[in-house]
Amino acid sequence: MKWLTPWGENLDADNPLPEYPRPQLVRDSYLNLNGQWQHAFTPLRSTTQDAATASGPLSVPDPSAPPSMWDGDIVVPFSPETPLSQVERMLQPDEVLWYRRTFTLPPDRAGERVLLHFGAVDQTCEVAVNGVRVGGHTGGFLPFALDITGALAERGNDAEHEIVVAVRDVTDTSWLSRGKQARKRGGIWYSPQSGIWQTVWLEVLPCVAVDALELTPRLAERGVDVLVRSDNAESGDVATVTIRAGRNVVATASVTPNVTTRVVFDAGHEVRAWSPDDPFLYDIDVTLGDDSISSYVGIRSFGIGPDEHGTPRLLLNGRPYFHTGLLDQGYWSDGWLTAPSDAALEYDVRLAKDLGFTMLRKHIKIEPLRWYYHCDRLGMLVWQDMVNGGTTYNPLVISVPAVGTGPVSDHRYRAFGRADAAGRASFRDELRATVDHLRNVTSLALWVPFNEAWGQFDALQIERELRELDDTRPVDHASGWHDQGGGDLKSLHVYFRAFRVKDSWRDGRRALALTEYGGYSHRVEGHCWNDREFGYRKYKTAAELEAAFAALHEQQIVPAVERGLAASVYTQLSDVEDEVNGMVTYDRRVVKIPAETVRRVNAQLRYP
Repeated sequence: MKWLTPWGENLDADNPLPEYPRPQLVRDSYLNLNGQWQHAFTPLRSTTQDAATASGPLSVPDPSAPPSMWDGDIVVPFSPETPLSQVERMLQPDEVLWYRRTFTLPPDRAGERVLLHFGAVDQTCEVAVNGVRVGGHTGGFLPFALDITGALAERGNDAEHEIVVAVRDVTDTSWLSRGKQARKRGGIWYSPQSGIWQTVWLEVLPCVAVDALELTPRLAERGVDVLVRSDNAESGDVATVTIRAGRNVVATASVTPNVTTRVVFDAGHEVRAWSPDDPFLYDIDVTLGDDSISSYVGIRSFGIGPDEHGTPRLLLNGRPYFHTGLLDQGYWSDGWLTAPSDAALEYDVRLAKDLGFTMLRKHIKIEPLRWYYHCDRLGMLVWQDMVNGGTTYNPLVISVPAVGTGPVSDHRYRAFGRADAAGRASFRDELRATVDHLRNVTSLALWVPFNEAWGQFDALQIERELRELDDTRPVDHASGWHDQGGGDLKSLHVYFRAFRVKDSWRDGRRALALTEYGGYSHRVEGHCWNDREFGYRKYKTAAELEAAFAALHEQQIVPAVERGLAASVYTQLSDVEDEVNGMVTYDRRVVKIPAETVRRVNAQLRYP
């Protein structure tokens, strides 16, 4: 099999990605359902809607009536298009992808709730358990959980149970969010994939339980705002929260479920602030009735404020901190959107840190929570992009600004591929769900709702909505171009000209950030996905690439820091398909520029 990463080469197809998938809400009841499932592709039978050209939700067949014949096995959670799925077949817009597997519950779990979790399914699915339709989901990048207790009851807890999943995916033929997938792939647009692509798992929990946990660090107040969400808690129920630094208990509190409570550290404890240089995490235990969970939190603050010269800067823990970033798309040569292992996820974060970067801009993708956990514990700031949607993009809107055309008002919905009101409403729903999903991530330092006009609309209003959802992090409201004058950053993408700070960019309020640049390409033969080469400047040898990378930074980027540059995002961490402009090849086997050179360059990107 071509293009395998080292981790894909050693994949255990019966037990892939076995790690507990939710590091900030861990309980001991856990059954991983990754591994061998049955699958089938079937034509889409008559429906009330031609979803391949529709602007509304996809129509998915009833999963309680699966096909009578199956095509064979598929390795979940890898999309069927990918090598690691062992299928390598593309789902078409007029087809349905089916999954089936059986399971048995852990013993001694009678009378409790059973939740079936899906990390992500692209794009729309319906699920049946034991022939009973239990629910579904639309949105290919966000997790969802289904209560399947009732569907299990008739067979009994110790019986064998069946899961069937039906999936539709029309990629970019509707306004649904799809990231960088395109049916006409090439250049910066990548091969489409479908179906289950993050971990599937079961948990058994009491009726009254910690259904969600919100943790908001309050560095200045020496504490954490804690919200224990419990769907079935009654008046008088109390949760106990214990915070530890190593083995030492530093705070305890009794918390009323569904009420935000500030838990303050003991007076004698000196708070240890989280940063990339000292990524210290506090452990948290929460008990509610018969339920117990463990979690963690880092105490830090983010913001925008002036340096000693009055220049707006990004702040970490109240002080200016330069974000030395890499664009990180999270694609893998063998699993595509799905990393082949947890060690592979960790490798990318460790590599960026070893190269001297302090931030990763997670580009148009939401990762499994374990990736964010590695950023938290290793000390890597994260900028989080929202996943783009909308209908066909106008090249004049999304491409011409790269060479200097000014911004266009994003109220012109049709020009931005956002003419459909239902699509705009869907984006807002996913925005709220994304913030809820990732708000506890310690390392997440900034939100990016729109990139280069891909489905952009009403960016100023979206910024306001984001701040209502989360007032603890800055916002880059329109990364690259079509700046509407909002957000906390003057956000620039510069690939085709030299970068020089202009006085006209200074407004005294927003920090100046070069949020994409570079993109220098170099093909490493034997480690390329195909024979194409996409990059913004091409270099034949590794030595030429190294020299050009150093010169770019020493001549353009380093001098810009003194003139007000607050953050930089070099394109990019890894090669992806045609793009061979990564620090490391697509298969993660060759780092293209010596680490010593990159560290030396990045060490200069600091405030005086």
